[in-house]
Amino acid sequence: MTTATGWAALLLGKNGLRSLALAGGVALHAINVYLVTTILPSVVKDIGGLDYYAWNTTLFVVASIIGSVLSARCLTGLGPRVAYAVAGLVFALGCGLCSLAPDMGVLILGRTVQGLGGGLLFALPYSMIRLVFDQALWPRAMALISGMWGAATLIGPAVGGVFAEYDAWRAAFWVLIPVTLSFVLLASLILPRKTTEPTAKAPVPVVQLVLLTGVVLAISVGSIKPSPLFNAVGLLAGMLLLYAVWRVEGSDRHRMLPQNSVRTGGLLLPIYLSMSLMVMGMTSEVFVPYFLQVLHLQTPLVAGYVAALMAAGWTLGSLYSCGLSREAANRAMLVAPLLVVTGLALAGLFVPQTSASRVSLGGVSVAMVLVGTGIGLAWPHLLTRILANVPDAEKDIAGASITTVQLIATAVGAALAGMIANLAGFTSPGGVAGASSAATWLFGVFAALSALLFITVRQVLRREAVPNGTSVPLMADEPLTAEKPE
Repeated sequence: MTTATGWAALLLGKNGLRSLALAGGVALHAINVYLVTTILPSVVKDIGGLDYYAWNTTLFVVASIIGSVLSARCLTGLGPRVAYAVAGLVFALGCGLCSLAPDMGVLILGRTVQGLGGGLLFALPYSMIRLVFDQALWPRAMALISGMWGAATLIGPAVGGVFAEYDAWRAAFWVLIPVTLSFVLLASLILPRKTTEPTAKAPVPVVQLVLLTGVVLAISVGSIKPSPLFNAVGLLAGMLLLYAVWRVEGSDRHRMLPQNSVRTGGLLLPIYLSMSLMVMGMTSEVFVPYFLQVLHLQTPLVAGYVAALMAAGWTLGSLYSCGLSREAANRAMLVAPLLVVTGLALAGLFVPQTSASRVSLGGVSVAMVLVGTGIGLAWPHLLTRILANVPDAEKDIAGASITTVQLIATAVGAALAGMIANLAGFTSPGGVAGASSAATWLFGVFAALSALLFITVRQVLRREAVPNGTSVPLMADEPLTAEKPE
């Protein structure tokens, strides 16, 4: 008997409802990310809390990491139907808290709850694909779910921008609640109650999660006061905790990453470092809507879409790059650091300008696209090298590590961005002068940090893991397949 493999088999009938439920969960998480980025300047204008601007992203992402890591345990312990329902209800609760927030402290609490539910909604669908679809449909299901991030760059800024322009940012959170509950209802009707697969309980890397939370909190707390000494202490504490994560990950049997991932001289370490540097560079987009509204006098809608150009560039770069041969992929990877650094440098030039001219807005837009495109050119090939260079027994943890590293880098990058911005005058003196200074330092420091990609990407291209754990040069004529980033 032949199993249908086309899009019709995935999108019609009962499979269509299953696809809607799984893709909807990821879409909710992704749209929420860009929605909040767009409305946050309006939120701060209404309830204050500019000092904690970046905390909305850092704690959201930290909670998302925890939710993503716990998703496997929830799926095996609760079953697909209940696990999805729990994720949706937690996310809806977070939306409610955000919508009622009288001050920034309550808003950050709501964002943390949102992040926990969002992390579950983000990770569960990828794990459920093998449970609800025939194997022949898995590639298309993966592509459909991954494509929700592209859709989110169009929907999130539009929804957030409209509510922000009408000074109704609370309604942006309210509107997510019935949408979330509708997906929960659909999932309760269409997803299986239990999994039929015999699965072992995956150990939770508790120590690493606690330490990573400490890393982000240390840097975030250090960014509260615009004092170089206070910032330095917070940054030093964060780096020491990050070193502790590296030591524990290298020895603990409950690992987040494949074996030998943190071993110097191996292939996986420069791959993960390259991924982290790229994602950290992208976290600068968190502040772009604020800068564009304050410095360039743009509307929330326009500012949200300009910030989303980074994600759009990432998607376009990935689509172009994912079908390249090994030799062409290697060239694309070498170009990627140049585009990322150039884009951040251009942002450092155009974003701080106090001008509403089309030239300055165009310069910012080009900068956003360059950063995203550079990441997209290299990202598929970094991911495939991870999956291609670990033993079969490590494939599951290697796949999960992609999302984990991406989320960790986002959290650390956002915390670092908040520290740099506050130290450069974002909150004191604040206003136009503070925003301009903060933009100059933020993009300048991130451009310098991203310059390390010239080293790490070249290290990736020079090594390829072999069974005995040593490294050999990559062969330029070897074929390379790639998949779109999540």
